[in-house]
This record gives sequence, C-alpha cells and structure tokens, in this order.
Amino acid sequence: MKFFIDTANLQQIKEAKDLGILDGVTTNPSLMAKEGIRGDEAIKNHYKAICDIVDGDISAEVLSTTYEEMIKEGDELAAIHPNIVVKIPMIKDGIKALKYFSDKGIKTNCTLIFSAGQALLAAKAGATYVSPFLGRLDDISTDGLNLIQEIRLIFDNYMYETEILAASIRHSMHIIDCAKIGADVITSPLPPILSLLKHPLTESGLAQFVADSQKLA
Repeated sequence: MKFFIDTANLQQIKEAKDLGILDGVTTNPSLMAKEGIRGDEAIKNHYKAICDIVDGDISAEVLSTTYEEMIKEGDELAAIHPNIVVKIPMIKDGIKALKYFSDKGIKTNCTLIFSAGQALLAAKAGATYVSPFLGRLDDISTDGLNLIQEIRLIFDNYMYETEILAASIRHSMHIIDCAKIGADVITSPLPPILSLLKHPLTESGLAQFVADSQKLA
C-alpha cells in the first residue's frame, strides 16, 4: 500500500519523506489556503517546491467546475512537473475531463467520491486514482470502509487499473483498516501516520532495555 501525505505544508512533507515511507502528496484548495498560498503563480510555485522534495505522484487540484476551464487549468498544472497528477472533482464535466486527460496520457485523481457508482464512472473514464472520502462518510454515520470494499470488488471484477486512494483519513485505525481491505493508497495528515509508530509495550520495553543497558556499563 502506498502512503501519501495530505497537506501543503512543506515541513510536514519533508518530515514524512525523511521517514523513508512517503510515496506521494495530495493537496486541495483548502490545504493551500491553510498555508497562506494564494494566487495562481504562488500556487504553481508551491507545487514546484513539493515536486522538488518528493519523487512521486503529486495531486494538484483544479479550481474550475466546467469542462473547458478544467481542461485549460489541468493542462497548465500538468506542465509544472511530470509527477503532477491532475485532481478532478466528481461531476459530469469532471468525467469528461478525466477522459480527455486519460487520452493524453496525463495522470488524474478523481476526488470527492462518495459512492461505488461514482468510482465506477471515474474508472471507466480512465482515472488513475479515485479518492473515496472515508472520514466524511463516517461523520454522517455511513460506513466509509464499506464503500472502499465495494469499489475494490468492482475494480477486481473488471480488472480496472484505477487505484483506490483512501482519503479523509482521521486516525491510525483508518490506515490499518484500509490496508486490510485492499486500498491501493492512503492519503493522510502526518499525525495518523506517526501514530502508527506508537505502542505502550514498545515504549515500556525500550525503557527497560535502556535501564538494563546502563547496568552493563
């Protein structure tokens, strides 16, 4: 399973990369705004900075919602760096845009997936990734993991190459559960990834080893 980090914060991206487990990055307009990145030129320069840090797929989201505007904006984003993946919303014009970029050999990530039917349409249009939003479904008392299982079954039935990128990860158990049911990728903020390191028995065991080693000095 691939690990992507869901942020536009360069320091957190570097920290995740230094762990040696980072495969890519996902961003969105909200994450860019959180870092104070505004304006077309500043956003593009920030994507370049991310690409300089991470040698992997970097999802860059279009801000437009019409086919013509998404095509124009997506072409500009793809021109920034070969690792850029054009992130397209799950709307009718978005499906058309996915097909356009697929035919051009440009990688895409279809975002805001909340149903198996949406994922199926995106895969048919040639999306590289589909992003079901696990945490947001959980927020409305809907089983987000069940959605990922449904998508996994459909994609396996018809051997779609589209990868399932589990998004809106809220905690470490989301990551573990996604791994168990066969998500190809998870994208998560840094804290849930780091929390995978922790276990009280590891901490107490290490403390005991350190204490015992001091007796040998």
